[in-house]
Amino acid sequence: MTATDATLIDWHVFQQARAELGGAFVRILGYFEEDGVKSVDAIELAMREKNAPALVRPAHTLKGEARQFGAEPLALAAETIEMIARKCVETHDTPDEALEHVVGLRELYLRSIELLKREASPLVTRRPGTGGFGRRGGAPVFGRA
Repeated sequence: MTATDATLIDWHVFQQARAELGGAFVRILGYFEEDGVKSVDAIELAMREKNAPALVRPAHTLKGEARQFGAEPLALAAETIEMIARKCVETHDTPDEALEHVVGLRELYLRSIELLKREASPLVTRRPGTGGFGRRGGAPVFGRA
């Protein structure tokens, strides 16, 4: 889980989801935040109990929701946990191999959701170079020739 903040979110996917979801975007992002916490909690509990079948569903859910918003490193971590768990279910083995992925999952989730919420906020300060009202440089400022 060594992804830096700059690589945690695919902003193109994020903007595409925002455009497709329109007015429902913030509400659905809120659902992801709530569901994500529940999924991470369930994954950690299943790992403590060495319960491979109990890892599958929350990891699968977290993977899909993370991918929808462009949180690809989080989705990949969840997918890895899911695949290990599925293999362990088939082989009737414990999911010890997933431990290294589960250990960093909560921090990765929290960092990802923080970035997503910050960008989704209507009060967010947009990245420099986007021009617009009150900006110097780039595009002309509103009201100036």
